[in-house]
Amino acid sequence: MGRFGKGVSSRDDGYASSSGSLSQGGNGQPDYLDHEIAQLTKLRSQPHEFLSRTAPGKLRLPVSTVKMLVGREVNYSGRGRFSAADSCHVLSRYLPVNGPWKVDGMNSRVYTSQFSNDGSFFVAASQESNIKIYNVDKNWKIQKDIETKALRWTITDTSLSPDQRFLVYASICAIVNIVDVGSSTRESLANVTEIHEGLDFSADGDEDEFGIFSVKFSTDGQELVAAGSDNFIYVYDLQANKCSLRIPAHKSDVNTVCFADETGHLIFSGSDDSLCKVWDRRCFISKGRANGVLMGHLEGITFIDSRRDGRYFISNGKDQTTKLWDIRKMSSNTRDNSRLRDYDWDYRWMEYPSYARRLKHPHDQSLATYKGHSVLRTLIRCYFSPEYSTAQKYIYTGSSDNSVYIYDLVSGAQVAKLDFHNAPVRDCCWHPIYPMLISSSWDCNIVRWEIPGIGEAPLPKRRTVRARRFFGRALR
Repeated sequence: MGRFGKGVSSRDDGYASSSGSLSQGGNGQPDYLDHEIAQLTKLRSQPHEFLSRTAPGKLRLPVSTVKMLVGREVNYSGRGRFSAADSCHVLSRYLPVNGPWKVDGMNSRVYTSQFSNDGSFFVAASQESNIKIYNVDKNWKIQKDIETKALRWTITDTSLSPDQRFLVYASICAIVNIVDVGSSTRESLANVTEIHEGLDFSADGDEDEFGIFSVKFSTDGQELVAAGSDNFIYVYDLQANKCSLRIPAHKSDVNTVCFADETGHLIFSGSDDSLCKVWDRRCFISKGRANGVLMGHLEGITFIDSRRDGRYFISNGKDQTTKLWDIRKMSSNTRDNSRLRDYDWDYRWMEYPSYARRLKHPHDQSLATYKGHSVLRTLIRCYFSPEYSTAQKYIYTGSSDNSVYIYDLVSGAQVAKLDFHNAPVRDCCWHPIYPMLISSSWDCNIVRWEIPGIGEAPLPKRRTVRARRFFGRALR
């Protein structure tokens, strides 16, 4: 039998239960999330009423997997099969908390990792110029082993194109490299058989040095959106091979940026100025500014993940919280967004003051705040769980306390804590279809977590070591 993380207890339905906290934006009252997104999540993961009804007008949730299967066989719903919501109700109860099993060990800290859209490939990038692409369907065989070019300090981000043909990677410089990683049937060392083409994000004649902290493909694969340490965000047209949009977006480093949905019109950005901003490219030229600003974080923002519906997104902040946002609550100005703390603090090597955890933004516009994990030393990432298998009813995040945390979107409960690594988990990724989660850590290890009962012996529990204090240049 596999092992759950420290402080996590298992139940026979596949859940892991533990502590966590949720506060609704503004009022600060811990509560069940009472918002439209809670109803949308319920509709996308609640089974047919004939499967959940115990008496006229009474429903009992969750419905056991056995009852769901029996109901399908006798055709209670009248459809003869599970609906998408029925499937999510079953699958979302079995969290990938068992294990872990080793995928690979890199030669330096692992900074980024992601599955391809269909889950057939997995990309991981380490600090010292190494990117590997694994074929998930072929027992994690290494499909590509890429030695990067023009690396400065570390690989800050990678993105695989929707058609899985191109990979881009960024570093702390103005050049983003794009590699044709080609057909899934071809194996190679990409620095030998493929060309790394440098995409220059600097303006003509701009001699200022800056780094790219975040880069993402558009859904059609024709554009890139990127965030820079020069306070700008960029849109790069791959067909024209030039920057089509350069926006002075924030008052400090822009750590994260992404497209809001499949249209590519809306862009979300997050910065060390502690603000999230929404940009509509269709009217930026005429307005020349963000369409809206969302306040609530007390410190800089490390990562943003969109729900891909053009309306909701989550953000990780250096104030040790994850926040849920609805862009319909955004304002046109920032009011007074001065920092509330009266102390000197640097997240790269200092612990977050305990009393600061109790501070609240006076103009918090977030829908909910999730607490329990730690966002220190590096730009920790957070995500919505997959739509296909969980109806996005969970939020999960890496943590500088060496763990992965999973929260229930609606209740805010910490439903799992995955404990194995002995260094910060900067990135983690949930398979888009299977109940499988990959954690990537600064201890150089990439491991996978799955549902109980797959029959393999997990890795032995690692000795916990005290977190190192890092000094010197920025750790991104």
